[in-house]
Amino acid sequence: MKLKSKTIKSLSEDDRPREKMLLKGKQSLSNSELLAILIGVGTTEHNAVELAQLVFQELENNVNELARLNLKELQQFKGIGPAKAVKIAAALELGRRRKTEEAKRVNIIRDSATAYQLLEPHLADLNKEEFWTIFLKQNNGIISMQKISSGGITGTVVDHRLILKEAILVEATGIILAHNHPSGNLSPSQQDISLTKKVNEAAKLLDIRLLDHIIVTQYNYTSLKDEGYF
Repeated sequence: MKLKSKTIKSLSEDDRPREKMLLKGKQSLSNSELLAILIGVGTTEHNAVELAQLVFQELENNVNELARLNLKELQQFKGIGPAKAVKIAAALELGRRRKTEEAKRVNIIRDSATAYQLLEPHLADLNKEEFWTIFLKQNNGIISMQKISSGGITGTVVDHRLILKEAILVEATGIILAHNHPSGNLSPSQQDISLTKKVNEAAKLLDIRLLDHIIVTQYNYTSLKDEGYF
């Protein structure tokens, strides 16, 4: 005999996530309750809320850690198969795209915080390191933003000549370098510092300004310019 999945109907009506959202609004729901709505149906052992709680226990109730999981990693949790994993990933991607749309409102880079606002949706949740460059006009208006290279968990190879070649092609007078640290470490490595200085010196010869080099993590950023590295 096939066992039925444990349902949320076993909970009191006030504890059912969908009913709670309808009565009290989305802000009243915990992370686990929001995830339970996406999961929908639990297992024979746990209803959707309990399953969501188990997921967040593993992630220390951190939504950012959930956003970093790929489809295969989501399915490592018992009770989350391909269909549920896709639904969860789709919801998280919508959230990321919302942040990207908000970042598009940034037209001029005024400081390191503005640069981070633009970069964070692209780099903060990645499990691998990527290197990006923002190309700027004379007034620090944004011309474009491009991914220069992609690597592994601990680093990515960057050719400073490629960065400057792209700057010339788009007629940029200023550039901002950026990459992420998936480990969450905000400190620049010796390689980060060396590359920054190398790009800065080469850019000067082309009358291009290096405004900053931003290191992005899930929660914060480091500006090598603000920290006085160049």
